[in-house]
Amino acid sequence: MKTPTPHYPSPLGRMQPTPMDIEATKRQGWRDQHILVISDQDARLNYLERQFIRNIGERLYGQGQTHGDRRSQGGGHG
Repeated sequence: MKTPTPHYPSPLGRMQPTPMDIEATKRQGWRDQHILVISDQDARLNYLERQFIRNIGERLYGQGQTHGDRRSQGGGHG
């Protein structure tokens, strides 16, 4: 069965979000404001660099969730 092609563009087409280039946003944040956003699981980092990132994150923000551990160590959101 062939679906007929609409004769006019849908006004909802303008509401579709434009995909964000996350890496470009992180790069711009670092270059413009020296804000670094990086995961401790980033494959571009070696073991020591990932551990260093974890240590900084834990020192600044507390213990994070680890491999299925759903307990929150901070933040009063609930």
